[in-house]
Amino acid sequence: MANNRQAEEQGQLSVAATATGGVRVLTPAGEIDHHTGDTLRRALDVPRTPHPRFVVDLHRVTFMDSSGINVLIAAHHALTRAGGWLRLAAPTEAVMRTLQIVGVDAVIDCCATLRQALAD
Repeated sequence: MANNRQAEEQGQLSVAATATGGVRVLTPAGEIDHHTGDTLRRALDVPRTPHPRFVVDLHRVTFMDSSGINVLIAAHHALTRAGGWLRLAAPTEAVMRTLQIVGVDAVIDCCATLRQALAD
């Protein structure tokens, strides 16, 4: 937890990964921008398993620019092609506004909570 807080304070990005019921849950902490987007991109690499399912829990993301949007859209397309899906959970107000402005919320499921995102 201390590493995530330190990353947030320094404008960096860390990504914690867990799995719940066959769904890979990624929890980025900090800023997602052109300097840090590759960290999230690598975490979202589509595994060679059938029907990969990912949830990105955004509650610790303090800022996201178009680089983050591009990473999410690319992952959504790759996961859909692989027969899986991507859902976004618990975006902060600022991040949700960005998702809505560019229309990502109309393309990728955005859920208010992680629990909702994990529900089938």
